[in-house]
Amino acid sequence: AYCYHGQTLLASDKCGEAIRSLQESEKFFAKAEALCKEYGETKGPGTTAKPSGHLFFRKLGSLIKNTLEKCQRENGFIYFQKVPAEAPQLELKANYGLVEPVPFEFPALNTHWTPETVAAFDLTKRPKDDAAKPKPDEEVKPLKEPDIKPQKDSGCQIS
Repeated sequence: AYCYHGQTLLASDKCGEAIRSLQESEKFFAKAEALCKEYGETKGPGTTAKPSGHLFFRKLGSLIKNTLEKCQRENGFIYFQKVPAEAPQLELKANYGLVEPVPFEFPALNTHWTPETVAAFDLTKRPKDDAAKPKPDEEVKPLKEPDIKPQKDSGCQIS
């Protein structure tokens, strides 16, 4: 999130904040990489999963590094902004690209559903019937198929 936030800040000409955001991203990425390598070396089920080798994880590392280098280069040539000591706050609630959720409301109960009606649905008191038992399969007799030979003279004409 800090990486993509840094890219957004760079696009809005806030290069100092972008550098700090990308430095924070680099710090979290290094921490995640160490955890992924530790997970990949553990014994037991799931050892075939190597999260640090997944494509997203590899691409994210190079994206963070390249974007940080670009920000530092542009800040040295163009912007000359100070890098803040604190990382910029992430906006956790998205305000674009998402549809507002519609709150779910249960429909009103029908007047026919009374406690007596609900109690009548006791499945332990149902009658035992033999209809639930599977019927034995009947033997399927083979059918003789007619011998059909292709005919050239079918009587159809294409005009």
